Amino acid sequence: MDGNETVDRSDADGPERSDDPTGTADDSSDGDASMPGVPDPDPQESGVPDDVRKYARFKKMDGAQYDRVNEFLRDRTYITAREWAIARLCSDFRTETGVEMTKIGENLPDLVPFMTDTYSPQAVNQARSSFEDKVRTAGATFLYGAMCDFFTAEELDDVMYEATEVAKFLLEVEGVDLAVEDELEAEERISSVMREVREASEELRAADLAESEEEAASDSKR
Repeated sequence: MDGNETVDRSDADGPERSDDPTGTADDSSDGDASMPGVPDPDPQESGVPDDVRKYARFKKMDGAQYDRVNEFLRDRTYITAREWAIARLCSDFRTETGVEMTKIGENLPDLVPFMTDTYSPQAVNQARSSFEDKVRTAGATFLYGAMCDFFTAEELDDVMYEATEVAKFLLEVEGVDLAVEDELEAEERISSVMREVREASEELRAADLAESEEEAASDSKR
């Protein structure tokens, strides 16, 4: 995990626990294996909330290792695997009173296959805040690049296409079913925003050029 990030949790998984209920008991204890009159534990009484058990995001990530997921994300985005997972969970476990930080943290390994530790509410909030900060920073960086005339219109379209493809891939991995109509609508919204950005950039450059010409004319009269 990213060494610059600190979370309030254990540094490593606990020792592996055996699921073998029989241990090393000898064959003479076979008669005690069943206890007449004592009901078997109800598998539903595990303490896991229903909405957690039914949560279907990230099922495509079964068997994935955190480090591999983190490496993939860091090669293509600013976020880490934990920030990606918790950002999605904060979106899905939001109520009228706010995000269910405690539920997310306590059930994190059940919700996301590549997250092996539970988190405190403070650690969940830290990852959520880190995700938000990175999105805002990346947004400002992108808009500056778009408005400062660094990219041509064609190059900017390429940047938007690549970013859109990565975002769509992450959504598909989460299990989001993207309809063609939804994709087209999202692409049109993005294209509309980018047209406004380019127009605003052209206006700013024109105003800056006019101001420079006025200053030059004023200096020449002195």
